[in-house]
Amino acid sequence: MRTRAKPLTLKKMLNSVPVSVAVYAFVMWLIIYGAYAGAQAMGYNWQWYRMPQYFYTLTDDGFQLGEIMIGLGKTIQLSITAFALATLLGLLIALLRLSDLVIGRGLSIALLEFLRNMPLLVLLYLFYYVLGPVFSLDRYTASVLCLAVFHAALISEIFRAGINAIPKGQWEGATSIGMSKSQAYRYIILPQSVRFMLPPMTGEVVHLIKSSAIVSVIAVAELTTIGRNLISDTYMSFEIWFTIAAVYMVVTLLLSIGVSQVEKKYAVQL
Repeated sequence: MRTRAKPLTLKKMLNSVPVSVAVYAFVMWLIIYGAYAGAQAMGYNWQWYRMPQYFYTLTDDGFQLGEIMIGLGKTIQLSITAFALATLLGLLIALLRLSDLVIGRGLSIALLEFLRNMPLLVLLYLFYYVLGPVFSLDRYTASVLCLAVFHAALISEIFRAGINAIPKGQWEGATSIGMSKSQAYRYIILPQSVRFMLPPMTGEVVHLIKSSAIVSVIAVAELTTIGRNLISDTYMSFEIWFTIAAVYMVVTLLLSIGVSQVEKKYAVQL
């Protein structure tokens, strides 16, 4: 029994929060130290004292948001809009794939295969440079649609997995009381599948927020674009990119912590 207790104790210790935080802090220290050492070797002139003005300024007119905060607001707006649309499209694709319609299943599978094998950057170019002139799409609209369609394919698989995780007895029970398939989805299947979908859906939200940075290639004024513009004006490459990376990290960490609390609150005790 003693020989078995040791590996279990070691496993618990390695999976503990303090050890995870220590490993994370060590990795971050290595990244920061490596960048600092490289900058020092190049004779880089650090100017961190100039960074607060890009978050906020105090003028005679009162408190004013800086460029980084404005860019962060645009990123959050872009991500929320794209995620809402992606969720609706993903649910539709999942229901088509799970339906009895041969055409619906064929269309959903074809769309999924197309989007899975299409790089996001190429898809963005298709939306902006090909579909944009045809349908009069501006940069922001093309970006939202591109992100929504790309992530809808991933979200549809989350919906499908969550729906398939519900036991067949739930379907049989819904049928036995006279529910239609749409009513069963609405009142029984989808509400129960939420607890299975929350963890991967959280990861998908974080993925979408990070992938939203790619719209900077068509000059949408979000966080990454603002960072590139600031570097062009100030030549503070290290300070700006470190700050942008930290902002992304804080946003995604807060989101993950918030959703984990929701998962605990609505978890089903088995």
